Amino acid sequence: MPSTKTTRSNTMDISKMVLGDASFTAPFKLIAERDDYIHAFVAYFDVSFTKCHKLMGFSTGPRSRATHWKQTVLYLEDVLTICEGETIIGSMTVAPNKKNPRDVDIMVKYSLSGRRCVVSRVQFYKMR
Repeated sequence: MPSTKTTRSNTMDISKMVLGDASFTAPFKLIAERDDYIHAFVAYFDVSFTKCHKLMGFSTGPRSRATHWKQTVLYLEDVLTICEGETIIGSMTVAPNKKNPRDVDIMVKYSLSGRRCVVSRVQFYKMR
């Protein structure tokens, strides 16, 4: 999202993960770098393979080289109007779907108390 910068990431070490670690909640804070409209949040991941002879990895981020993996676009129910310097705070909860663990359930909570927009909302998504 070009109009904001994020201050949150979540790190997982798959060599140390146990059952249930794939479910997580990550808080986030987005600070607007200019006046703009927000239609969606974009989620992406970076992978580092650090237990190899040669370090390897890739990013699915919007400013990284393209891979066959893509970003996840989480469209908002309402378009948000944000002004430079204003902050959106929230959290994203991710968990395997109970009926089909290959599907992912995502819950996003966010709030903005801006000059032109005041909103506090919870939205649910399913990624297949």
